Amino acid sequence: MEGMVAKWYTANTGKSYEEFTRLAQRIAGELAPGSRVLEVAPGPGYFCIELAKLGDYSITGLDISRTFVEIASKRAAEAGVRVDFRQGNASSMPFGENTFDFLVCRAAFKNFGDPIRALQEMYRVLKPGGRGLIIDLRHDAPMESINHLVDGMGLGPIDRMFTKLTFRWMLLKSAYTREQFQYMLAQAKIPRVEIKEADIGFEILMTK
Repeated sequence: MEGMVAKWYTANTGKSYEEFTRLAQRIAGELAPGSRVLEVAPGPGYFCIELAKLGDYSITGLDISRTFVEIASKRAAEAGVRVDFRQGNASSMPFGENTFDFLVCRAAFKNFGDPIRALQEMYRVLKPGGRGLIIDLRHDAPMESINHLVDGMGLGPIDRMFTKLTFRWMLLKSAYTREQFQYMLAQAKIPRVEIKEADIGFEILMTK
């Protein structure tokens, strides 16, 4: 996403900001002080910024969108926290092996052009014992559950309708099934994986 589309997405997702706060609190409870954390495809940077408020972590956000990098960097400066937002591709990360203690990728994996390579890169940049968490939509998520979720986002009528249509005609079509994820993880040769269904999506935890 670039330009006005990225700015629309920023405004829309910002109306559900408490989700990012809850996720940051959850992850912070699992991190040691000084942990190095990477978010892949952070978009406007909401999660990274909230996590930075909660502890002494070294946090990096990698996004392919130049607009998102600019938005996230500005928001971090306004919040008075330090996060290193960079432009880059999830399938070819500009980081060395064994760099991060924790990695998170939320609501973005289904959009990657080379998902198996992205998984390999996520695993590569984790330190031994490091963990990676992918949170994303399930292909078989029921529309009634999605509609209920969208209705609770606090959107106006037009944005609510547009968001439901986006889920139905775009996001669900690009989302993966559990079997597809299991196949990709096997192809990427990631040995220690746990897959949980949660709400309308998956949580996939990799441990190196």
